[in-house]
Amino acid sequence: MIRPQSVVNRPNSVAVGTIVWLASEVMFFAGLFAIYFSLRAMAPEVWAEQSAKLNIPFSTINTTVLVLSSVTCQFGVFAAERLQVRRTGWAPSKWGVTEWFWLTYAMGAFFVVGQVFEYATLTSEWLMLNTDAYGAGFYLTTGFHGLHVTVGLIAFILMLGRLKAIKVFTHRDAMSMVAVSYYWHFVDVVWIGLFLVIYVLK
Repeated sequence: MIRPQSVVNRPNSVAVGTIVWLASEVMFFAGLFAIYFSLRAMAPEVWAEQSAKLNIPFSTINTTVLVLSSVTCQFGVFAAERLQVRRTGWAPSKWGVTEWFWLTYAMGAFFVVGQVFEYATLTSEWLMLNTDAYGAGFYLTTGFHGLHVTVGLIAFILMLGRLKAIKVFTHRDAMSMVAVSYYWHFVDVVWIGLFLVIYVLK
């Protein structure tokens, strides 16, 4: 008598790989935070002087847009889980993965452009990477985060291209969208920490 084989539920390799990679990224950013606090401890008077040049209202708006992009990204994940690639109506409640991910991409791009504008403003006030310890700490931490956001934007473009190319959207495709959302939520959480440390806790 042949017994039916039992079904083995293995975790998705893409999701697991993404989580493991993000764990290493946590250590990377922990090192950046340590560098920032070390530099700050060595030159508190420089921090008091240079941090006054930061445009807090503008940075708050930029941060809000990035944080809200995590919400739109998650709505895209919900659409992926119900295997809805495109909208079935104009209302946001009827949007698919494509529409939500394009909106997330636009908000992420807005953040990057806002950060570039902030850099341009600060350099015009003679705050540069090699100006002093504050400049080094500020550009090192925010710059590496901006690079990670840019990588996330590239990932969204790749996923949107995949959505346009595939004919049948499956749960396996949905897991790729979920993996991208893990990364995006991660860079958003890291930025909240950076924002609090750099812009709020002076």
